[in-house]
Amino acid sequence: MPNITVSISKELKQEIDSLQEFNWSEMVRQFVSEKAKRLVLLKNLDKMLEHSELTEEDCLRIGEKLKTGMLKRYKAEGW
Repeated sequence: MPNITVSISKELKQEIDSLQEFNWSEMVRQFVSEKAKRLVLLKNLDKMLEHSELTEEDCLRIGEKLKTGMLKRYKAEGW
């Protein structure tokens, strides 16, 4: 498995050293993996939407309508 090197402050290193019960390598590996997945998803979404004619205002308006509709639906279902 390839390795990466990350520079951190002395203060952060001291904090990490005081918390030896955590597997920092695994935590960082999971964080980087999740971040990479999200960035790939965003990149793909950008590519899918690059020719869209919707404005940001249009998207926000649609989002508000969806939230309102979902709220009504969940209330009707007793959530």
